[in-house]
Amino acid sequence: MGDVAISIRIMPENPNVDLNKIKNEIFKRMDVKDAKIEPIAFGLKALKILIITPDKGGTEEIENQIRKINGVADVEVESATLI
Repeated sequence: MGDVAISIRIMPENPNVDLNKIKNEIFKRMDVKDAKIEPIAFGLKALKILIITPDKGGTEEIENQIRKINGVADVEVESATLI
């Protein structure tokens, strides 16, 4: 088994949610390699993160940890690549 690079897009509940607070909370909970805030539309922005983790057979645990953070509406795995 190797490591997996997981790219995740996190959508806030509304445009007024502070994505930097969400980002800081994610950094406390897991080893994030990269994070950036990207505009979506009409003032709404998304947080995109890259996590490298050992291959455990899925991303469900990581997704659930992020969903528990206050202000998070949706978590979408954009890609998962074995490295």
